Amino acid sequence: MDAGEPRAPHGRLWELLMRYTPAAFALSLLVAVTGSAGSAGVSVPIDPRAGALVETGRSLLTQGNIDGATDNFEAALAVDPGNPATYLALGDAARAAGMQGKAIHYYRDALERDPNNLAALAGEGGAMAEKGALDKAKGNLARLEGLCGRNCPEAQKLAAIIAKGPPARIVSADAVKPAPEVEAN
Repeated sequence: MDAGEPRAPHGRLWELLMRYTPAAFALSLLVAVTGSAGSAGVSVPIDPRAGALVETGRSLLTQGNIDGATDNFEAALAVDPGNPATYLALGDAARAAGMQGKAIHYYRDALERDPNNLAALAGEGGAMAEKGALDKAKGNLARLEGLCGRNCPEAQKLAAIIAKGPPARIVSADAVKPAPEVEAN
């Protein structure tokens, strides 16, 4: 090195910093863009066959044919496993069948695919209230009111379900009948 030549600050450290900074910047930009694209909630078109099966199932559910509706919803799920509407419909059918735990599972599957789905939030909250988990249902109501306000139909429906409280449990005599005891002579 010549005495008249300018000296780089910190020598080798400066050289490494200048060499790898552009690559580190490019890599961090790639990670940021990839991460934001994954959480952007890009909607995927719904398969028309699945949409038709869900509509048929909804019709059967309104007629009271829960098993037929569930069959249609499960067929729609096989055709288009990413459709949140199918999970929402399965949750509605499970609630109609009195299986609130299973309904909550389906509503959560719908919420994984569409976190701000008002119908799934209301359905999950309703199933929780029917199960007796009123505090959790109130949490869903608060989230709903934050998303759509107090006057949206989903929030009003969930508020009414919470106000009604969990249904009274009916216990049959067979459920509390003691088991026969066998004694040796």
